[in-house]
Amino acid sequence: MNKTELVAAIAEQAELSKKDTEKALNAFIEITTDTLKKKGSVQLIGFGTFTTAERAAREGRNPATGETIKIKKSVAPKFKAGKALKDAVNAGKGKKKK
Repeated sequence: MNKTELVAAIAEQAELSKKDTEKALNAFIEITTDTLKKKGSVQLIGFGTFTTAERAAREGRNPATGETIKIKKSVAPKFKAGKALKDAVNAGKGKKKK
């Protein structure tokens, strides 16, 4: 599902206009991005938590040439799914079929 499809689905389910839904989704993305830039986190109980993790500088290899390259340290965004989301995704899995 891409952003346009997500906006349409939210608009339909919430009975909102696509324009208002897109504004709300863009605001959520912007606020979440700004919070993560400040090394904060965004927790949505039952859904999950957006956080950041620091990656140390390291050496890697260029797969095309095999040449050693230096990879700078960086901060990566992370998402950890909440229990309710995990349970919903896994509902019905692992049960024996008759």
